[in-house]
Amino acid sequence: MSASVEPVVKLTSLSRGAGCACKLPLAKLESMFASLGANLDSADGDLLVGALEGDDAAVYRLDDERAIILTTDFFTPIVDDAYDWGRIAAANALSDVYAMGGRPLIAVNLAAWPGSDLPMDQLADVLRGGASVAEEAGCLVVGGHTIDDPIPKYGMAVVGLAHPDRLFQIDALAPGDNLVLTKAVGTGVISTAIKNGSAKDTWIAAAIASMTSLNADASTVASEMGVRAATDVTGFGLLGHLHRMARASGAAAEIDASAVPVLPGAREVVAAGFVPGGTRANTEHLSDVVHLDEDVPADLAVLLHDAQTSGGLLLGVPAGVDVAGVVRKLTERNLPAAHVGRVTEGAPGHVSVRAESRS
Repeated sequence: MSASVEPVVKLTSLSRGAGCACKLPLAKLESMFASLGANLDSADGDLLVGALEGDDAAVYRLDDERAIILTTDFFTPIVDDAYDWGRIAAANALSDVYAMGGRPLIAVNLAAWPGSDLPMDQLADVLRGGASVAEEAGCLVVGGHTIDDPIPKYGMAVVGLAHPDRLFQIDALAPGDNLVLTKAVGTGVISTAIKNGSAKDTWIAAAIASMTSLNADASTVASEMGVRAATDVTGFGLLGHLHRMARASGAAAEIDASAVPVLPGAREVVAAGFVPGGTRANTEHLSDVVHLDEDVPADLAVLLHDAQTSGGLLLGVPAGVDVAGVVRKLTERNLPAAHVGRVTEGAPGHVSVRAESRS
């Protein structure tokens, strides 16, 4: 339990926009990065993954056995408990290392805090929450940087380590691969309901448990089973991240909507109208590349686009690997993993959503 004092102002009330840790809209980010051109990455044969690949983190080869992974992530509050927000933000930042097939080694805090509006004791709770998750991951937190800002923000910059030949990358899908998701979706809509005081305690608890759960076990199982294509599901939603993977890999994909795990309360809050702006932006941006069958329930369609915070890993399991065995190994580690679709031939980046599996 957190030892935080009762907030003078709810943390989420100081967040701008909807109540999720949404990235900038995918369309705007892609347009901006395209304008930067080839000068974005310096030419270096040891830079295995850089900004141009659009992957989860940068990777630089040190030698034949080691590559370092560098990533950062931070966002405004999505829950009102400072300690829990710190835990969520840390798990979210560490996730990019796991999504590349690595393990986190060292991190620094990144914080913005309205010192005149919120007590410093709450910032201390945020940092303690982040440190607790980093400790669970075996990652050292060695300081950081804090600025005064009217909108509180928190996250981490993280350095990890991986083997250069065993990286996960978004462009490594192939037709015939099966798609496995390791966490339930719905954190965006539930966070929005929290901000509006309309989420049940049990829903909040389930969402926090999901967002503070590390993707370490999922990454380990995936590596052991020969997975080489993966990403973590965050601000662009399940369909947005799958679209990016499929496009980068020159393939198409299918999702079985009924197979996708959903957090408790997520469908209820969608029905009540608590849909974050990031989720709506995802839906609009993907309208030309995502085809939903008419019998896909409307609330489930929203959740497939829902902007996530600290979501699970989306894995491309090679065709020759027993996908049921992969799911079984993940569920044995108490992960709500599911076989949610497959990679197909077709227009690169196109995603078809079926109400139920046709295979």
